[in-house]
Amino acid sequence: MKILVLHGPNLNLFGRREPHIYGTTTLAQIDEMLATLARELQVELATVQSNHEGVLVDFLHQHIDSAQGALVNPAGLTQHGVPLHDAIKAMPFPVLEVHMSNIAAREPWRSHSIISPAVKGTIQGLGPQSYLLGLRGVVALARQATR
Repeated sequence: MKILVLHGPNLNLFGRREPHIYGTTTLAQIDEMLATLARELQVELATVQSNHEGVLVDFLHQHIDSAQGALVNPAGLTQHGVPLHDAIKAMPFPVLEVHMSNIAAREPWRSHSIISPAVKGTIQGLGPQSYLLGLRGVVALARQATR
C-alpha cells in the first residue's frame, strides 16, 4: 500500500519558521517520524515538499493509479489553492488534510480552508502528531476501502 505525503509552501522551514507556532521539529524530522510509523504500519510512503502548487498537483496526478491514500498539509494554499482542491477531488483514494497549528485559532483569514471540502477529514493543532495521526487514519481508511 502506497500513501502520499504532500507538504506545501514554506514547510521546508519547519523548525526555523515561527517556532512559537510550529515548534522546533524540522520537516526532515517529521518525514523520519512518518517513515518509522509507515514501516510499523507496513505501508510505503511517497513524499514531496514544494513551494509551488503545480508540483503538488502534478505529484497527485502522477500517483493517481498507484496510491491508496494521501496526507496533505496545504500550508499557504489552504485558503487559495483551487487547483490543489480540484486535484484532490479527482483522486480515487482517501485524502486527509493536516496542519501543525490550529488554523481556526489563528488569524481570521486563516480559519477558512478551501481544501477541507475536498478531503475526507482534517487533523490540526497537534504539532507533528497531526501528521502521525493522519497517517494512521488514512491507512485505516485505505484498508477499509479495499475490504
